[in-house]
Amino acid sequence: SSSLTEAKEFVKRLRRQTDLCNMVKTVRALLNNNSTVSVLRSGLHAIFNEKSLDVTKDLFQEKFRNPKKRQKNIQLKCLKNFISSLTSSTDIRDLLSCLSSDLQTFVIKPSKSKEAFKEQASDFMLKWNLLLSNVGKILTINRTDSFG
Repeated sequence: SSSLTEAKEFVKRLRRQTDLCNMVKTVRALLNNNSTVSVLRSGLHAIFNEKSLDVTKDLFQEKFRNPKKRQKNIQLKCLKNFISSLTSSTDIRDLLSCLSSDLQTFVIKPSKSKEAFKEQASDFMLKWNLLLSNVGKILTINRTDSFG
């Protein structure tokens, strides 16, 4: 029973790593294409300029919580930093380093305990996934050219 559980976990990790490797290969190919990167950047900038993410921003405000503890749109800051570092011929490691730095600054360092870290990390991931889903949806509906 214990060996079966460990084997299942190993297979899950191996699948995740394979998925990540395939994703990195795809992203590297896209980053080497100047026109694709330019179109993607313009689509992402348009989303911010058109205020298409206002609904998402409202969800991040957490109106029902203590105003002193409101989320400060960390995810939007991370996305904007990511977009600003996104250029043609940017290495995938540079993009990952940008995200890693933001996570260190906004999630890991502010955590005062293990429990606080778990709460902040899960909150960040939930809202990050929501933000990226909304960005993807907006790009799909309004900016189909951004997908090359």
